[in-house]
Amino acid sequence: MREFNYREKWKELLTPEIVSMIVQIHEYKGEQRLFIESKADSLSSLLEIAKIQSTEASNRIEGIYTSDDRIKALVLDKTNPKNRKECEIAGYRDVLNTIHESYEHIPVRPSIILQLHRDLYKFEGSNTGGQYKVSDNEIREELADGSYRIRFTPVHAWETSSAIEELCDAYDSVRKERIVEPLVIIPMFVLDFLCIHPFGDGNGRLSRLLTLLLLYREGYIVGKYISIEKLIEKTKEAYYQNLELSSYKWHENENDYEPFVKYYLGVILAAYRDFSSRVKLLTDKELSKPDRVREIIKHNLGPITKSEILKKCPDISQITVQRALIDLTNKEDIIKLGGGRYTKYIWNEEKQ
Repeated sequence: MREFNYREKWKELLTPEIVSMIVQIHEYKGEQRLFIESKADSLSSLLEIAKIQSTEASNRIEGIYTSDDRIKALVLDKTNPKNRKECEIAGYRDVLNTIHESYEHIPVRPSIILQLHRDLYKFEGSNTGGQYKVSDNEIREELADGSYRIRFTPVHAWETSSAIEELCDAYDSVRKERIVEPLVIIPMFVLDFLCIHPFGDGNGRLSRLLTLLLLYREGYIVGKYISIEKLIEKTKEAYYQNLELSSYKWHENENDYEPFVKYYLGVILAAYRDFSSRVKLLTDKELSKPDRVREIIKHNLGPITKSEILKKCPDISQITVQRALIDLTNKEDIIKLGGGRYTKYIWNEEKQ
Protein backbone atom coordinates (compact mmCIF):
# COMPACT_ATOMS: atom_id res chain seq x y z
CA MET A 1 0.00 0.00 0.00
CA ARG A 2 1.29 3.45 -0.88
CA GLU A 3 2.54 5.60 2.02
CA PHE A 4 2.72 9.40 1.98
CA ASN A 5 5.72 10.08 4.18
CA TYR A 6 6.38 13.76 3.59
CA ARG A 7 7.87 14.29 7.04
CA GLU A 8 11.06 12.45 6.11
CA LYS A 9 11.20 12.29 2.31
CA TRP A 10 11.30 16.03 1.67
CA LYS A 11 14.71 16.30 3.35
CA GLU A 12 16.23 14.02 0.71
CA LEU A 13 15.36 16.61 -1.94
CA LEU A 14 17.37 19.49 -0.48
CA THR A 15 20.14 19.23 -3.05
CA PRO A 16 22.29 22.31 -3.78
CA GLU A 17 20.39 22.90 -7.04
CA ILE A 18 16.96 22.70 -5.42
CA VAL A 19 18.03 24.85 -2.46
CA SER A 20 19.37 27.48 -4.88
CA MET A 21 16.05 27.56 -6.73
CA ILE A 22 14.11 27.87 -3.47
CA VAL A 23 16.31 30.78 -2.32
CA GLN A 24 15.75 32.61 -5.62
CA ILE A 25 11.98 32.09 -5.43
CA HIS A 26 11.94 33.40 -1.85
CA GLU A 27 13.77 36.54 -3.00
CA TYR A 28 11.30 37.08 -5.84
CA LYS A 29 8.42 36.49 -3.42
CA GLY A 30 9.56 39.43 -1.29
CA GLU A 31 9.93 41.59 -4.37
CA GLN A 32 6.48 40.47 -5.53
CA ARG A 33 4.85 41.64 -2.33
CA LEU A 34 6.28 45.14 -2.75
CA PHE A 35 5.22 45.28 -6.41
CA ILE A 36 1.66 44.25 -5.62
CA GLU A 37 1.30 46.67 -2.71
CA SER A 38 2.61 49.67 -4.64
CA LYS A 39 1.52 48.94 -8.23
CA ALA A 40 -1.86 47.24 -7.84
CA ASP A 41 -3.52 49.35 -10.53
CA SER A 42 -0.79 48.59 -13.06
CA LEU A 43 -1.21 44.85 -12.50
CA SER A 44 -4.91 44.58 -13.34
CA SER A 45 -4.17 44.08 -17.03
CA LEU A 46 -1.68 41.30 -16.24
CA LEU A 47 -4.32 39.60 -14.11
CA GLU A 48 -6.82 39.48 -16.98
CA ILE A 49 -4.27 38.20 -19.49
CA ALA A 50 -3.04 35.50 -17.09
CA LYS A 51 -6.60 34.22 -16.58
CA ILE A 52 -7.10 33.89 -20.32
CA GLN A 53 -3.73 32.21 -20.86
CA SER A 54 -4.16 29.85 -17.90
CA THR A 55 -7.60 28.70 -18.99
CA GLU A 56 -6.51 28.30 -22.60
CA ALA A 57 -3.20 26.52 -21.90
CA SER A 58 -4.39 24.09 -19.22
CA ASN A 59 -7.25 22.92 -21.41
CA ARG A 60 -5.15 22.80 -24.57
CA ILE A 61 -2.68 20.44 -22.89
CA GLU A 62 -5.58 17.98 -22.70
CA GLY A 63 -6.73 18.60 -26.28
CA ILE A 64 -9.56 20.96 -25.29
CA TYR A 65 -9.54 24.16 -27.32
CA THR A 66 -11.54 26.74 -29.25
CA SER A 67 -10.74 29.91 -31.24
CA ASP A 68 -8.85 32.84 -29.70
CA ASP A 69 -11.93 35.05 -29.82
CA ARG A 70 -14.11 32.42 -28.17
CA ILE A 71 -11.60 31.65 -25.40
CA LYS A 72 -11.35 35.35 -24.53
CA ALA A 73 -15.12 35.81 -24.53
CA LEU A 74 -15.59 32.69 -22.38
CA VAL A 75 -12.96 33.64 -19.82
CA LEU A 76 -14.34 37.18 -19.53
CA ASP A 77 -17.83 35.66 -19.17
CA LYS A 78 -19.19 37.53 -22.19
CA THR A 79 -20.72 34.49 -23.88
CA ASN A 80 -22.16 31.07 -23.12
CA PRO A 81 -20.45 27.79 -24.05
CA LYS A 82 -21.70 26.32 -27.35
CA ASN A 83 -20.35 22.77 -27.17
CA ARG A 84 -18.74 20.24 -24.84
CA LYS A 85 -15.22 21.63 -25.17
CA GLU A 86 -16.43 25.13 -24.41
CA CYS A 87 -18.37 23.78 -21.41
CA GLU A 88 -15.12 22.37 -20.02
CA ILE A 89 -13.32 25.66 -20.69
CA ALA A 90 -16.06 27.60 -18.87
CA GLY A 91 -15.85 25.16 -15.96
CA TYR A 92 -12.10 25.70 -15.68
CA ARG A 93 -12.65 29.47 -15.77
CA ASP A 94 -15.04 29.30 -12.83
CA VAL A 95 -12.82 27.07 -10.70
CA LEU A 96 -9.86 29.33 -11.46
CA ASN A 97 -11.89 32.37 -10.40
CA THR A 98 -12.93 30.61 -7.19
CA ILE A 99 -9.30 29.92 -6.32
CA HIS A 100 -8.22 33.47 -7.20
CA GLU A 101 -10.91 35.01 -5.03
CA SER A 102 -11.17 32.61 -2.09
CA TYR A 103 -7.95 30.61 -1.78
CA GLU A 104 -7.42 31.66 1.85
CA HIS A 105 -10.67 29.91 2.77
CA ILE A 106 -10.21 26.70 0.71
CA PRO A 107 -8.44 23.95 2.69
CA VAL A 108 -6.98 20.99 0.84
CA ARG A 109 -9.41 18.26 1.85
CA PRO A 110 -11.07 15.39 -0.07
CA SER A 111 -14.45 17.14 0.02
CA ILE A 112 -12.89 20.27 -1.53
CA ILE A 113 -11.16 18.26 -4.26
CA LEU A 114 -14.49 16.64 -5.12
CA GLN A 115 -16.23 20.02 -5.13
CA LEU A 116 -13.64 21.61 -7.41
CA HIS A 117 -13.86 18.65 -9.79
CA ARG A 118 -17.65 18.92 -9.77
CA ASP A 119 -17.42 22.59 -10.75
CA LEU A 120 -15.08 21.74 -13.63
CA TYR A 121 -17.98 19.89 -15.24
CA LYS A 122 -20.94 21.91 -14.00
CA PHE A 123 -21.89 23.12 -17.49
CA GLU A 124 -22.10 19.63 -18.98
CA GLY A 125 -25.34 18.52 -17.36
CA SER A 126 -24.02 15.07 -16.49
CA ASN A 127 -22.67 13.21 -13.47
CA THR A 128 -19.07 13.40 -14.70
CA GLY A 129 -17.93 15.88 -12.09
CA GLY A 130 -17.46 15.42 -8.36
CA GLN A 131 -17.24 11.63 -8.30
CA TYR A 132 -14.21 9.40 -8.03
CA LYS A 133 -13.53 6.94 -10.82
CA VAL A 134 -15.69 3.82 -10.78
CA SER A 135 -13.30 1.68 -12.85
CA ASP A 136 -9.53 1.35 -13.04
CA ASN A 137 -7.73 3.67 -15.44
CA GLU A 138 -4.36 3.89 -17.16
CA ILE A 139 -2.16 6.79 -18.19
CA ARG A 140 -1.32 6.09 -21.82
CA GLU A 141 0.90 7.76 -24.40
CA GLU A 142 0.16 7.70 -28.10
CA LEU A 143 3.24 6.79 -30.15
CA ALA A 144 4.19 8.06 -33.61
CA ASP A 145 2.82 4.93 -35.30
CA GLY A 146 -0.59 5.38 -33.68
CA SER A 147 -0.11 2.68 -31.07
CA TYR A 148 -0.13 3.29 -27.32
CA ARG A 149 2.08 2.47 -24.39
CA ILE A 150 1.16 2.56 -20.72
CA ARG A 151 3.11 5.28 -18.92
CA PHE A 152 1.65 4.54 -15.50
CA THR A 153 -1.05 2.47 -13.81
CA PRO A 154 -2.77 4.51 -11.04
CA VAL A 155 -4.35 3.08 -7.88
CA HIS A 156 -7.39 0.86 -8.23
CA ALA A 157 -10.80 2.49 -8.21
CA TRP A 158 -11.71 0.87 -4.89
CA GLU A 159 -8.58 2.38 -3.26
CA THR A 160 -9.11 5.92 -4.54
CA SER A 161 -11.17 7.41 -1.73
CA SER A 162 -8.83 6.21 1.03
CA ALA A 163 -5.74 7.21 -0.97
CA ILE A 164 -6.97 10.80 -1.39
CA GLU A 165 -7.90 10.90 2.30
CA GLU A 166 -4.41 9.76 3.32
CA LEU A 167 -2.77 12.14 0.85
CA CYS A 168 -4.62 15.17 2.24
CA ASP A 169 -3.99 14.07 5.85
CA ALA A 170 -0.26 13.70 5.19
CA TYR A 171 -0.01 17.12 3.55
CA ASP A 172 -2.15 18.82 6.19
CA SER A 173 -0.14 17.27 9.01
CA VAL A 174 3.28 18.52 7.91
CA ARG A 175 1.96 21.96 6.96
CA LYS A 176 0.33 22.48 10.36
CA GLU A 177 3.59 21.56 12.08
CA ARG A 178 5.50 24.03 9.84
CA ILE A 179 8.42 21.61 9.65
CA VAL A 180 8.80 21.43 5.85
CA GLU A 181 9.56 23.72 2.92
CA PRO A 182 6.24 24.34 1.09
CA LEU A 183 7.97 24.71 -2.29
CA VAL A 184 9.18 21.11 -1.98
CA ILE A 185 6.01 19.60 -0.54
CA ILE A 186 3.63 21.17 -3.08
CA PRO A 187 5.07 19.42 -6.18
CA MET A 188 5.34 16.20 -4.13
CA PHE A 189 1.62 16.47 -3.39
CA VAL A 190 0.81 17.19 -7.04
CA LEU A 191 2.83 14.18 -8.20
CA ASP A 192 1.05 11.90 -5.72
CA PHE A 193 -2.33 13.27 -6.79
CA LEU A 194 -1.52 12.50 -10.42
CA CYS A 195 -0.33 9.00 -9.51
CA ILE A 196 -3.58 8.31 -7.67
CA HIS A 197 -5.43 9.70 -10.73
CA PRO A 198 -8.69 9.78 -8.78
CA PHE A 199 -11.10 10.73 -11.56
CA GLY A 200 -12.16 9.28 -14.86
CA ASP A 201 -11.36 12.61 -16.54
CA GLY A 202 -9.98 16.02 -15.61
CA ASN A 203 -7.06 14.87 -13.44
CA GLY A 204 -4.42 16.93 -15.25
CA ARG A 205 -6.44 20.13 -15.28
CA LEU A 206 -7.43 19.74 -11.63
CA SER A 207 -3.80 19.08 -10.67
CA ARG A 208 -2.82 22.45 -12.14
CA LEU A 209 -5.65 24.20 -10.31
CA LEU A 210 -4.59 22.52 -7.08
CA THR A 211 -1.03 23.71 -7.75
CA LEU A 212 -2.25 27.30 -7.82
CA LEU A 213 -4.38 26.79 -4.70
CA LEU A 214 -1.47 25.34 -2.72
CA LEU A 215 0.95 28.04 -3.89
CA TYR A 216 -1.49 30.87 -3.14
CA ARG A 217 -2.15 29.53 0.36
CA GLU A 218 1.59 29.74 1.02
CA GLY A 219 1.85 33.30 -0.30
CA TYR A 220 3.27 32.47 -3.74
CA ILE A 221 0.64 34.26 -5.83
CA VAL A 222 2.69 34.87 -8.96
CA GLY A 223 0.28 32.57 -10.85
CA LYS A 224 -2.34 35.32 -10.67
CA TYR A 225 -0.26 37.52 -12.94
CA ILE A 226 1.85 35.09 -14.97
CA SER A 227 0.23 31.93 -16.29
CA ILE A 228 1.95 28.91 -14.74
CA GLU A 229 -0.25 26.70 -16.93
CA LYS A 230 1.12 28.47 -20.01
CA LEU A 231 4.68 27.78 -18.89
CA ILE A 232 3.81 24.12 -18.38
CA GLU A 233 2.26 23.95 -21.84
CA LYS A 234 5.42 25.42 -23.38
CA THR A 235 7.49 22.72 -21.67
CA LYS A 236 4.94 19.94 -22.01
CA GLU A 237 7.45 17.29 -23.09
CA ALA A 238 9.65 17.97 -20.05
CA TYR A 239 6.55 17.94 -17.84
CA TYR A 240 5.53 14.45 -18.96
CA GLN A 241 9.10 13.18 -18.95
CA ASN A 242 9.74 14.27 -15.36
CA LEU A 243 6.33 13.06 -14.26
CA GLU A 244 7.18 9.61 -15.60
CA LEU A 245 10.65 9.62 -14.01
CA SER A 246 9.26 10.55 -10.60
CA SER A 247 6.37 8.08 -10.73
CA TYR A 248 8.63 5.06 -11.42
CA LYS A 249 8.24 2.57 -8.54
CA TRP A 250 5.64 4.85 -6.94
CA HIS A 251 3.49 1.92 -5.82
CA GLU A 252 6.50 0.39 -4.08
CA ASN A 253 7.26 3.64 -2.18
CA GLU A 254 10.62 3.79 -3.95
CA ASN A 255 10.01 6.60 -6.41
CA ASP A 256 12.32 9.60 -6.73
CA TYR A 257 10.47 12.93 -6.41
CA GLU A 258 13.49 14.98 -7.45
CA PRO A 259 12.92 15.23 -11.25
CA PHE A 260 9.33 16.44 -10.84
CA VAL A 261 10.18 18.80 -7.96
CA LYS A 262 13.04 20.37 -9.93
CA TYR A 263 10.79 20.77 -12.97
CA TYR A 264 8.03 22.47 -10.96
CA LEU A 265 10.46 24.78 -9.16
CA GLY A 266 11.88 25.73 -12.57
CA VAL A 267 8.41 26.67 -13.79
CA ILE A 268 7.68 28.73 -10.66
CA LEU A 269 11.04 30.49 -10.92
CA ALA A 270 10.43 31.25 -14.60
CA ALA A 271 7.05 32.76 -13.67
CA TYR A 272 8.65 35.03 -11.07
CA ARG A 273 11.36 36.18 -13.49
CA ASP A 274 8.72 36.97 -16.11
CA PHE A 275 6.60 38.78 -13.53
CA SER A 276 9.54 40.88 -12.38
CA SER A 277 10.51 41.93 -15.91
CA ARG A 278 6.92 42.73 -16.92
CA VAL A 279 6.25 44.85 -13.86
CA LYS A 280 9.43 46.82 -14.42
CA LEU A 281 8.36 47.50 -18.00
CA LEU A 282 4.90 48.55 -16.83
CA THR A 283 6.17 50.88 -14.13
CA ASP A 284 9.44 52.34 -15.44
CA LYS A 285 8.51 55.99 -15.94
CA GLU A 286 11.82 56.77 -17.67
CA LEU A 287 10.93 54.58 -20.64
CA SER A 288 8.54 55.81 -23.32
CA LYS A 289 6.09 53.30 -24.78
CA PRO A 290 8.14 52.84 -27.99
CA ASP A 291 11.25 52.33 -25.82
CA ARG A 292 9.44 49.64 -23.87
CA VAL A 293 8.61 47.84 -27.12
CA ARG A 294 12.29 48.08 -28.04
CA GLU A 295 13.40 46.64 -24.66
CA ILE A 296 10.93 43.74 -24.91
CA ILE A 297 12.33 42.66 -28.28
CA LYS A 298 15.94 43.24 -27.20
CA HIS A 299 15.68 41.02 -24.13
CA ASN A 300 13.39 38.36 -25.58
CA LEU A 301 14.96 34.98 -26.26
CA GLY A 302 14.29 34.40 -29.95
CA PRO A 303 11.67 35.94 -32.27
CA ILE A 304 8.51 37.56 -30.91
CA THR A 305 5.19 38.42 -32.53
CA LYS A 306 3.23 41.65 -32.25
CA SER A 307 0.49 39.90 -30.28
CA GLU A 308 3.06 38.64 -27.77
CA ILE A 309 4.39 42.18 -27.33
CA LEU A 310 0.85 43.44 -26.72
CA LYS A 311 0.36 40.77 -24.03
CA LYS A 312 3.55 41.82 -22.28
CA CYS A 313 2.49 45.47 -22.30
CA PRO A 314 -1.32 45.53 -22.30
CA ASP A 315 -1.39 49.28 -21.57
CA ILE A 316 0.21 50.05 -24.96
CA SER A 317 -2.19 50.31 -27.90
CA GLN A 318 -1.87 48.21 -31.01
CA ILE A 319 -1.26 51.34 -33.13
CA THR A 320 1.62 52.44 -30.87
CA VAL A 321 3.22 48.98 -31.03
CA GLN A 322 2.85 48.89 -34.82
CA ARG A 323 4.48 52.32 -35.21
CA ALA A 324 7.34 51.29 -32.92
CA LEU A 325 7.90 48.10 -34.93
CA ILE A 326 8.04 50.04 -38.20
CA ASP A 327 10.46 52.58 -36.73
CA LEU A 328 12.75 49.92 -35.21
CA THR A 329 12.73 47.98 -38.48
CA ASN A 330 13.64 51.09 -40.49
CA LYS A 331 16.49 51.83 -38.09
CA GLU A 332 17.60 48.19 -38.44
CA ASP A 333 17.48 47.75 -34.66
CA ILE A 334 15.24 44.73 -35.25
CA ILE A 335 14.83 42.22 -38.07
CA LYS A 336 11.41 41.38 -39.47
CA LEU A 337 10.79 37.69 -40.11
CA GLY A 338 7.98 36.37 -42.31
CA GLY A 339 4.85 38.24 -43.20
CA GLY A 340 1.15 38.62 -42.53
CA ARG A 341 -0.28 37.21 -39.30
CA TYR A 342 2.86 35.06 -38.84
CA THR A 343 5.28 38.01 -38.80
CA LYS A 344 7.89 37.89 -36.05
CA TYR A 345 10.62 40.28 -34.93
CA ILE A 346 14.06 39.63 -33.50
CA TRP A 347 16.77 41.91 -32.13
CA ASN A 348 19.56 42.67 -34.62
CA GLU A 349 22.65 41.51 -32.76
CA GLU A 350 24.98 42.55 -35.58
CA LYS A 351 24.23 46.22 -35.02
CA GLN A 352 25.63 46.16 -31.48
